[in-house]
Amino acid sequence: MTQVLPAGSDAEPTSPFLRACGGLPAERTPVWLLRQAGRYLPEYRALRERHSMLELIRTPELAAQVTLLPVDEFGMDAAIVFSDILPPLVGMGLELDFVEADGPRIGNPIATPRDVDLLGVPPAEETMAGTLEAIRIVRRELEPRDVPVIGFAGAPFTLASYAIEGGTSKNFTRTKAFMLSEPAAWKRLLTKLTTVQSDYLLAQARAGAQALQVFDSWAGRALGRDDYLRYVAPHNRELFAAVGRAGVPVINFSLGTSAYLADAAACGGDVVGLDWQLPLDRAWAEVGYERPVQGNLDPATLLAPWRELRVRIDDVLDRAGGRPGHVFNVGHGLVPQTPVDNVRRLVEHVRERTS
Repeated sequence: MTQVLPAGSDAEPTSPFLRACGGLPAERTPVWLLRQAGRYLPEYRALRERHSMLELIRTPELAAQVTLLPVDEFGMDAAIVFSDILPPLVGMGLELDFVEADGPRIGNPIATPRDVDLLGVPPAEETMAGTLEAIRIVRRELEPRDVPVIGFAGAPFTLASYAIEGGTSKNFTRTKAFMLSEPAAWKRLLTKLTTVQSDYLLAQARAGAQALQVFDSWAGRALGRDDYLRYVAPHNRELFAAVGRAGVPVINFSLGTSAYLADAAACGGDVVGLDWQLPLDRAWAEVGYERPVQGNLDPATLLAPWRELRVRIDDVLDRAGGRPGHVFNVGHGLVPQTPVDNVRRLVEHVRERTS
């Protein structure tokens, strides 16, 4: 495997996470988990009883507190800033709320080309100041521990689907109808989202994020390969090209793209995040062993007894084969029912197996 440093690096990093992101040998396989500071933690649930989701996101001290919870509790090898992919839409002119037990809701979803033309593209320094300050706080706290901070944003298609559907969708019919019937407006929409998201990711790097992750949560669930290549991939390529200027590793994570994984990975990024649909060795071979990968335990297995969970963890590690460039993670976010003790045992086991 070719050993490469993250773009813009002047010296080899020392943290296992950043070394793995650069394809470098590390003292052990680094581990962090998607949604690692989420609703399965009692401390997080206690904060949510007193604060709304948007309050937690927009208050830097609270967002930093939540970000640090899993690092302090489990010794994760990286901290991902506590936020959500949707708040940048607010700065563009959309009305966002998080409804308890129902998820995100857009109060004025996009329905016409004129709605697209009315969207703004303000700078992240103005609209996402709370998250940027949270990154600065967490970076100051974790730098002495050599634990990197990850910033993130949503990919253009995923944000477009929320903006058009008005929330989470099972079939994405409104999104696909708009995409197919208004191709010019669709292109303008994704161009605006690409502009906003690339600016936001670059701002997170300037604020202190040492890695960035792009979440394309729904393109793989909604689209076949031909539509992905025509309507999504050009904008993803543009986004990754722009964010490559940040000088930090960029993780390209797309959910449900196993039917065209190589195409999704080819859009860019230094590290490819893998969901759980393909075994890690097969997915890594398809991406190319010269690319570091992140993943890919099914998060539902953390609901299983330890005897079963341990087998699944070992399977991922065995398939990674001890190659440099593997970041252990789940293939999607932890669910609220996840037992805290299973998270602790997972982290401890990965460290014991790979040290």
